[in-house]
Amino acid sequence: MEYSDLRQNLKERTQERIDFRRDFSDEEVRDIIDEVIVSSEETALVNLKERRRLRKDIFDSLRKLDVLQKYVDDPTVTEIMINGLESIYVEKDGYLKKTGDRFESEEKLRDVIQQIVAGCNRVVNESSPIVDARLDNGSRVNIVMNPVALNGPIITIRRFPDKPLTMEKLIAVGAITEEAVSFLKMLVRAKYNIFISGGTGSGKTTFLNALSGFIPGDERVITIEDSAELQLQGIGNLVRLETRNSNTEGCDPISIRDLIKSSLRMRPDRLIIGEVRGAEAWDLVVSLNTGHDGSMSTGHSNSSKDMISRLENMVLMGAEIPLNAIKQQIASGLDIIVHLGRLRDKTRKVMEITEVLGYENGEIITKTLYKFDETGTSFEGKVLGRLEKKCNLQNTGKLRLAGLSPSQLEKG
Repeated sequence: MEYSDLRQNLKERTQERIDFRRDFSDEEVRDIIDEVIVSSEETALVNLKERRRLRKDIFDSLRKLDVLQKYVDDPTVTEIMINGLESIYVEKDGYLKKTGDRFESEEKLRDVIQQIVAGCNRVVNESSPIVDARLDNGSRVNIVMNPVALNGPIITIRRFPDKPLTMEKLIAVGAITEEAVSFLKMLVRAKYNIFISGGTGSGKTTFLNALSGFIPGDERVITIEDSAELQLQGIGNLVRLETRNSNTEGCDPISIRDLIKSSLRMRPDRLIIGEVRGAEAWDLVVSLNTGHDGSMSTGHSNSSKDMISRLENMVLMGAEIPLNAIKQQIASGLDIIVHLGRLRDKTRKVMEITEVLGYENGEIITKTLYKFDETGTSFEGKVLGRLEKKCNLQNTGKLRLAGLSPSQLEKG
């Protein structure tokens, strides 16, 4: 008998023995699975390793995320992509690979989807077919259902490390240099407003987590996200806010804009906004110009220069004011842009650290402080290069207010 058929038969027998009129604990379910496996004639010749596999797969199907659970539990997997019933792909070490797994039916796939969204109080159905959610381990989930998804329900899971990566680890893997980390550490301590840009999968959230490790532990920090995924460490006075979608029960949606406005009444020392992608960029810019120094956020772009243009366009979506006024507000509120990139060898690196100098003659003036200089490719296909310092920080006023010496930045 094929493994999949055996697993399905044992699962059905297990379900028959579960009394759904009361709640069974996980241990009780495991005990029933063990009894079914031991008493089954089909498993008489199955070795111990296969029995353990059967036990886990049946339990995952009944109580967890079915065939997805082993990938959710695998620390080497960074992305899981389910394309309806047809295929499941996973990303490991930057490379996509098609697995041999699939859901037994679309009904089971839909059950898993409802289990995911229910866990974070979200709703997804044919009338509201797109939703962002998260798993218990902090993984980010995007779900697209029929009729928008033509080849069946689509799930994309971004799995973050079980332990947030620190700057020390990013230095060790070559994502950034020790000199640049020391530079950014002083800027965070001095409450410079920092924006992290990059393309999809470039590591913006990971870098923001690591950078937040330099925030003094005695400050009040408020995080605002569409789907909570930040894992800030060492901050006792931490408030985490998450948006809410509208639902069929008549609850109104709560947007990032709503949360930013509310957070300003919570006496924050810093705001950390997971990502801006629309009209909420205006509320971010306003908060950067109203005494909330040291704030951070992320956004999608191809370069630091493109990120400024995107911010301008996003602000225009949320405020009907002249473009010159918008540029002045961005130039006044934003201090530093850290741009990340994913290179052709699948590694993620800090490509550029840019200072925003101000506004002149209708344009926002910037200066490159650090830039990744590529020097070639190794025999193994690895991109060679280093993040090199290009010039010194010009706006040092916040450093002086924080009691830090600008000369310390110039030693590099």
